[in-house]
Amino acid sequence: MTEIILQGLLLGGLYALFALGQSLMFGVMRLTNTAQGDFIILGGFFSISMVAATGLSPGLGLLVLIPLAFLAGYALQRFVLNYTLGRDPLPSLVVTFGLSIIVQNFLLEMYSADPKSLEAGSIALASFSMSNLTVGVLPLLTFGIAVLATMLLQALFSYTSLGRSFRAVSDDREAAQLMGLKPAIVYAQATGIAFMLIALAGGLQAMRTTIAPADGPLLLLFAFEAVIIGGMGSFWGTLVGALLLGLTQQIGFRLDPGWGIWFGHLMFLVVLVIRPQGLFPKTRG
Repeated sequence: MTEIILQGLLLGGLYALFALGQSLMFGVMRLTNTAQGDFIILGGFFSISMVAATGLSPGLGLLVLIPLAFLAGYALQRFVLNYTLGRDPLPSLVVTFGLSIIVQNFLLEMYSADPKSLEAGSIALASFSMSNLTVGVLPLLTFGIAVLATMLLQALFSYTSLGRSFRAVSDDREAAQLMGLKPAIVYAQATGIAFMLIALAGGLQAMRTTIAPADGPLLLLFAFEAVIIGGMGSFWGTLVGALLLGLTQQIGFRLDPGWGIWFGHLMFLVVLVIRPQGLFPKTRG
């Protein structure tokens, strides 16, 4: 049972990285990015290409990719997604859905449908024993990165001027404009940060397992479920939701290899029925 809990929490750490960017974009802009999973896969393939082209280690390759992802997210929000925002959520859903199709077809053309992975070297196979349990170094590192990313996002929102800008435009866009803020720029900054998390998640996913162009929708589903379970716009809630999702899936996998994903969906539906606002919904102020 201890092994199930540990493996479930480690899996949940990866799901948290899938979901934090989605939680940030919704929390600031009320925008549901239906291309989230495909952008994660895009980040994974770009990390593979960067490492292959430059000869950098996977870690250094990710460090180079992350600032580039910020610029890509900033430009996407500034010049495309900002024009879809408004009281009606449909335009942003349609546009991001269209982006997901574009990304999938781009990946198919560039990389074919064959699964690929990012060779992480010795760290991918490294492990250590803990109370008669074997723990992989890479999953544990991923879990630590997820917790650290959650802490940094929460600190950014709570203690920095940029975080106050995010909260201001989220709570009342018109009032924020009267105070001198430019919501279009603030939204672009938020999406840039979200894309940094997306690139990080994609690189770590490519290190842990193989990725294929068609994997995006499933990753989107995991991210969406984690955000809904935890509460829309709540970073710590997203982390807890992801950990619960990973734990539930791991229990299902242990009972039957075909039940893991289904158990996660079932838990999501139970939470949605009992507490539709999520376990830790975002509070104002």
